[in-house]
Amino acid sequence: MFATLGVEDEIGRMNLKCDPERALKFGDEHVAIIPGYHMNKKHRNTLVFDESLSASFATQLIGHSYELVVKGLPAKLRNPSSGGDD
Repeated sequence: MFATLGVEDEIGRMNLKCDPERALKFGDEHVAIIPGYHMNKKHRNTLVFDESLSASFATQLIGHSYELVVKGLPAKLRNPSSGGDD
């Protein structure tokens, strides 16, 4: 799972997987990025959509999360078109 989306107090929130070093850096730099809410706080961040994060930056973070999850999949699942016997 690379992302979860929810709403709390009418404000959207998204949990994303993140490299632990980047997670600390992003949290220090952006008030709208907090340790993963109800998640592993070392490997997950929560983006609070309070309009302080640009859409392009949020898109980058979503892409980073997706890449980390795909990287962790077995090769057969990462590239199903390579032909596997199922």
